[in-house]
Amino acid sequence: MNDYKERLALLSEMIAFSVVDGRLHEREYLFLAMIAEELQVEKGDFKSLFHQEEYPIVIKSEFERIQQFYRLALLMHCDGVLHEREQNKIHEIGINMGLNPHAIKRVLKAMQDSPTKLISPEFLLEVFQEQLN
Repeated sequence: MNDYKERLALLSEMIAFSVVDGRLHEREYLFLAMIAEELQVEKGDFKSLFHQEEYPIVIKSEFERIQQFYRLALLMHCDGVLHEREQNKIHEIGINMGLNPHAIKRVLKAMQDSPTKLISPEFLLEVFQEQLN
């Protein structure tokens, strides 16, 4: 992902998702800050995203959509509390991204069952690739 505006939009979407339960937990903020650093977003721009409306974008690459979905799923789990509103919203986001609903459910179930809430990149891609066959 090369375009700075696209990276800001991805972070903005993640920030909007992080407060869907009505609260921004410290661990969620730290996770978002880590993602911002990974995406090479300047700290000032990152902080200003908390005071802006969400940037609507369309992620063209299926790999990038899957990657963003997984980031959102990790964000959902990082505060240790799984809210019903978060679960509903992540399904909605995944479907709006054009991801297969069955694959979304499988990935979220695997993450929920995992003691670390992590799944391997191979499993993640395999689940979404199965739906294409």
